[in-house]
Amino acid sequence: MNKVERARLTFDSGFNCAQSVLHAFCHEFGLDEAQAFKIACAFGGGMDKMAKTCGAVTGSFMVISLKYGKTRSDDKQAKETTNSFVKRFADLFVSEHGSIECRELLGCDISTSQGFSFAQQKGLFKTSCPNYVESAVKILEKLL
Repeated sequence: MNKVERARLTFDSGFNCAQSVLHAFCHEFGLDEAQAFKIACAFGGGMDKMAKTCGAVTGSFMVISLKYGKTRSDDKQAKETTNSFVKRFADLFVSEHGSIECRELLGCDISTSQGFSFAQQKGLFKTSCPNYVESAVKILEKLL
């Protein structure tokens, strides 16, 4: 199973978008599945259903940080490299989808009960969100 399939299967089994993206890469960086799921848990729904940055995007930023992030406070190069890859990822995601913001991607504000109900009624969590998860993983595979 490739990473896109793994992320999609994870999402379809009930994990959020951030968890699904991070899970697809966790073993590559020595992170066990339980840790990956816990770390990314609060990032689904645009930062814990606040409809801000898409969870597929924040999960991707976690993956980029696992690959390039600094482990010493004085490692400016690692920080710059991480920032550069985050920016490149965001630019590619925006170029493909128009935004990295959950409320803009879904066309509703899921932080409100009305917006959340709208998203459920329209099936957005089952139709739109999986596409963003798959897209994020594909972009990561190109960048990394």
